[in-house]
Amino acid sequence: MSFNLKQKFGMFIAGALVSVGTFAGEIVINTDTSDPAPKAAFEDLIKDFEAEHPDIKVKWNLFDHEGYKTSIRNFLTADAPDLANWYAGNRMLPYVEAGLFEPVDDVWESAGLNDSLASAAGSMTIDGKKWGVPYTYYQWGVYYRKDIFERLGVGVPKTWADFIAAGETLLANDIKPITIGTKFLWTAGGVFDYLNLRTNGYDFHMALTQGQVPWTDDRVRKTMANWKELLDKGFFIDNHAAYSWQEALAPMVQGEAAMYVMGNFAVAPLREAGLTDDQLDFFQFPIIDGTVRLAEEAPTDTIHIPANAKNKEDAKKFLAYLGRADVQTKINKTLGQLPINKNSEVNDDKFLHAGLAMLSSTSGGIAQFFDRDAPAEMAKAGMEGFQEFMVKPERLDRILERLEKTRARVYQ
Repeated sequence: MSFNLKQKFGMFIAGALVSVGTFAGEIVINTDTSDPAPKAAFEDLIKDFEAEHPDIKVKWNLFDHEGYKTSIRNFLTADAPDLANWYAGNRMLPYVEAGLFEPVDDVWESAGLNDSLASAAGSMTIDGKKWGVPYTYYQWGVYYRKDIFERLGVGVPKTWADFIAAGETLLANDIKPITIGTKFLWTAGGVFDYLNLRTNGYDFHMALTQGQVPWTDDRVRKTMANWKELLDKGFFIDNHAAYSWQEALAPMVQGEAAMYVMGNFAVAPLREAGLTDDQLDFFQFPIIDGTVRLAEEAPTDTIHIPANAKNKEDAKKFLAYLGRADVQTKINKTLGQLPINKNSEVNDDKFLHAGLAMLSSTSGGIAQFFDRDAPAEMAKAGMEGFQEFMVKPERLDRILERLEKTRARVYQ
């Protein structure tokens, strides 16, 4: 009798353990999504995932941006979560090379992401493997005063020749073609990125930001020659080094400048300053070399599985969920940005629709932005050089030689 009771009790305990092992999974996710909109988006994402997967509990560790940047390598090494957010392209490269991220090609394959997330596949691929799942990005391009263009009979530029002709018409009517504020340097990085992507293509741009190409290379000089053409013609507003990117919106609002090479986050302050959607519009940065496939600038946020994660099985379920069209629709409705899944829907906003149409059809690659694609020291030196070049283009040789010395030191 005693034996039977023990036997039955043991079977009960064993069954309970199986039950616990099957239904009490937990995944830990670390993010730096502490700003109001990203925080709200992640709260909903986690809540919805848990509702759909009641056997999995999500523990969320939320960091501020700066704290996250300084601690990510440590926690990936010493006490890895099951999931961590980061960025695509060269920003994830150091963690891939250090063996700290897990390849997730099986998630892309099983969840059909190779098709639905195709526009960002290149920026998630290193050494032929995919290292995370992207969930949001936003476009860069040229925002312009549509009403001014129409009044002067200027068409939307498709080619470099069109762009130059448009600028010359604007100058002839006392309107600066391009506003920019380079006080904080990164805006000049955006202009360089597009000129280099259109002059030399995505692969060259990535090789340059990875330190594989000298800054004194003739192909870099070709990019700078295209930039110098704009400078020599007086296309940019005066005293731009004294203005922040926000302060540089004023000439556009006042009709003193007609274009801005910028990210979609500029739309809200332009609207707040009084421009209507009838006055403001967007176009893709024009073609410079017709043989170069069009690549775009679209900083992309991603989630990864650390190589040292404890619960990779459930973490992969989370990534598959994150890649779904309906999930990305909801996240980006809160973020006010673009889903990467081509089957998602976007907010009823003409700039988001324009960005989605452009990025979802991009075949030439998606760059992350100069200060994401290049290491921090190289990015700082590069953007300082770009700003200096815009003010003193005659210093080009000196600037490129200085950047080449920085490259030799940073990538050794």
